[in-house]
Amino acid sequence: MKLGVSALLAWAMTLCLAGVSRAEIPIAVAGPMKGQFGIFGAQMIAGARQAVQDINSAGGVNGQALTLETADDNCDGDQANAVANQLIGKGVVFVAGHFCFVASVAASRVYANAGIIQISPATTLPGFTDDRPGKGIYRLAPRDDAQAEAAAAFLAENFQASDIAILHDKTAYGKGLTDAVKERLNDLDIIESFALGFDAGEDDYRYLVSQLALEGADVVYLGAYPPEAGLIKLEMARQIPNVVLMGADALVSEEFWSTAGEAANGTVLTYPEFLTEVPEAAALMRSLEDQDAVAERYFLSTYAAVEAWAAAANRAGTTSFEEVVTELEQESVDTVLGPITFNAVGDASRPGFAVYEWQDGALRRRQ
Repeated sequence: MKLGVSALLAWAMTLCLAGVSRAEIPIAVAGPMKGQFGIFGAQMIAGARQAVQDINSAGGVNGQALTLETADDNCDGDQANAVANQLIGKGVVFVAGHFCFVASVAASRVYANAGIIQISPATTLPGFTDDRPGKGIYRLAPRDDAQAEAAAAFLAENFQASDIAILHDKTAYGKGLTDAVKERLNDLDIIESFALGFDAGEDDYRYLVSQLALEGADVVYLGAYPPEAGLIKLEMARQIPNVVLMGADALVSEEFWSTAGEAANGTVLTYPEFLTEVPEAAALMRSLEDQDAVAERYFLSTYAAVEAWAAAANRAGTTSFEEVVTELEQESVDTVLGPITFNAVGDASRPGFAVYEWQDGALRRRQ
């Protein structure tokens, strides 16, 4: 059977259109999908899936639909390295992830070498971007050193003429945080009156708190996890009820409140802004409420990571690594978290840490 010119053209056009309709762009979300941090990985997957659905409904990226790969790194560096190499084999051009810093750092070396853009919605370790192995590695989470700056600024403003005691639980988290706060206070010519490390895992901190009482502390800055912090605050309420306790992001935990009970009232802490309070997130949150879904922290930040990459790729007219990187680093991108720009090392321009206070089982923003 012979086809006329018109029929051949129509047949060729049909094949072209079919090819366009089948064209897809693979991206991925990677993080801890089970175990201790699995709850956060679940938020990341949900946010990435919602972003892909919404972007595809709006026409995709440069007219092509996104497909989503999911990968479990178990918050482990070796597994993250393996996962990253697997994603290269699947042809992904962008990864929203990882969560834990050991996984993010390990995977970033693979992505940088392969020309895959990575935006972590959660990694706060300064070295993740300060020491990034190449371009295309970004984060939306605020940096740990920004938390120390926020805490020191609050203490300087509210307790400059007071006796400031500094306690830590000798862990990398607690000691690292208090060391950074101490350094920033000292830079402001504020010298702590008392500094001490204590052993985590104890069930009685009466002697520790009695030392605070003898030292005449007015405010205690504490680097510790919820179980110890709750017990210390409970004992402070008994021995030194007028002394203020200040902590960090680890105390945004129901475990802290359940341990200390009403004694936890008045505890202040630094924490990244609640993303649910960001005005640009309101429409998405209303949509999710209609679906009986909840927009939690890493849902929103992962959604924004996908959104940021897609916006840059649409503006570039391509998913080419170099061109999308140029767009991300030269222009702001609109996201559910508001307009975002990335600085020279890959940190986002989102607001950092705010100060919150525990009141009657809930956190209320102070400044």
